[in-house]
Amino acid sequence: MRSTMTDKKKSKKKKDTIAEALDIIAPVEPEPVEEIEVPMDDSIVPLNKEESKELVKEEISKHTDQDYNYVRKNLKEIVNKGLGAIDGILQIASETESPRAYEVAAQLIKSISETNKDIIDLHKNMKDISKEHNTTNNTTNNAIYVGSTKDLQELINTSRSTFRKKPTDEILEAEVIDAEDSDGDQD
Repeated sequence: MRSTMTDKKKSKKKKDTIAEALDIIAPVEPEPVEEIEVPMDDSIVPLNKEESKELVKEEISKHTDQDYNYVRKNLKEIVNKGLGAIDGILQIASETESPRAYEVAAQLIKSISETNKDIIDLHKNMKDISKEHNTTNNTTNNAIYVGSTKDLQELINTSRSTFRKKPTDEILEAEVIDAEDSDGDQD
């Protein structure tokens, strides 16, 4: 342990002398940072997955709305400034009758119209994003049964249908005795 401390001091001394010789400032090595344990108290409650997903969705939605408003504001400012610039460049073009001035005006008009399209696209994209956040998975399973009502009843009431259907091996064979034969008259 002692030798490593002296080695560190020697290397630091060498760096300092080199820095002095080159007339520069010696780099400072960062000290190790200790980890701090944060005690869990009653005010800190761990979230389950559903709660954390909701918080993330709310945070994303909040940032999305802020970004949307920021981009929309910037695009509108660009359009407004562009319209002022178009007025100025058209005035210059008419005074100088320079083909280059008219070309610049045409490019500026095209740029402003593209910016207007960008605003419309921004609205469409925002609408799509809000649909993604608000969609719920509704699964509708429509089951269709093809068969007789007797078969359906047997499927639904299996316990009831087992009493109705007796296996053939449980049926006993028997003879039919007429009422006349039971009186005792036998031929």
